[in-house]
Amino acid sequence: MTAPLPRRTLLLGGLALGAANCTRPAPDDQPPSSPPAGRSGRVLLAYFSRAGENYYYGDRRNLTVGNTEVLATMIAELIDCDTYRIEAADPYPDSYDATVQRNTTEQDADARPAIANPLASITDYDHVLLGSPIWNQRPPMIMTTFADAHDFTGLTVHPFVTYAVSGLGSTEDVYTTACTGAQISPGLAVQGEEVPQHRGDVETWLRERRLLN
Repeated sequence: MTAPLPRRTLLLGGLALGAANCTRPAPDDQPPSSPPAGRSGRVLLAYFSRAGENYYYGDRRNLTVGNTEVLATMIAELIDCDTYRIEAADPYPDSYDATVQRNTTEQDADARPAIANPLASITDYDHVLLGSPIWNQRPPMIMTTFADAHDFTGLTVHPFVTYAVSGLGSTEDVYTTACTGAQISPGLAVQGEEVPQHRGDVETWLRERRLLN
């Protein structure tokens, strides 16, 4: 099992897939074996992202860091939180078309792609920020894998996504179903190609969620 990285060890990183977006940074250091002591907040930021060939203003380009990673990093710089990056046990291809095809297969099968670094528990937290790209109008199925693995009773879930054309898509409905017992807060959607331009919108969203003073 993998413990979340404390905020200060979050790696900088940071597009869209078909109606999608994603990343793949590798940590420099081994994560701690348990959540850090003395944490002042009870907020977990958990996200999935994919780099490689991505959608870009109707074309494609290769990213070393996906947009969801950029957005997650921005959020982690603004609030006191622990950060956990969801990684697929079977990594998604660098190829845009191959990833689109795999995602379609997983959605059609209601699949639960395995997580390489499963988190032991989220019981230490009151708030969970769930971040991902939007693939075919919803979060990738690996986000449902994560949700199925944990008890969200009494927690508040704050979705955030990067997208190409679909905005939040069905994200809030997906998490309402998957995160049983949680309160689902209004989500944040940022166009993948333009994440760095939206820091002000991110700050406003965090303040409205009472996660930022």
